[in-house]
Amino acid sequence: MPDDEWPETETEAVGGWWNRQNSPEIDLVGADREPTARQVHFVGSVEWLETQPFGRHDYDPLVRDMLAVPGAAPDTPLVAVSRCGVADDLPLTAHWGPEDLVRAWRPG
Repeated sequence: MPDDEWPETETEAVGGWWNRQNSPEIDLVGADREPTARQVHFVGSVEWLETQPFGRHDYDPLVRDMLAVPGAAPDTPLVAVSRCGVADDLPLTAHWGPEDLVRAWRPG
């Protein structure tokens, strides 16, 4: 995880989720294991626009679609990855930018 302050969970797998119709499509699902999770730790979205932060227009579809992910619940934490930051008024548990992702992949 790109954040040492992430809640103490054993997130061992991060991937995406979509159904056979590709609607909805969730960019990020963090879980305790793969290929079949026992527990979903977070769901999220990646928005990589050059000039627009992750905003309400990105957040609302994530909230609407998150319960389609098997194992997700209304209290599952929501996260975002964005090239240009996130809007201040969004109730996200965490958000990460390019520097966070690079730091997460560097050896300790």
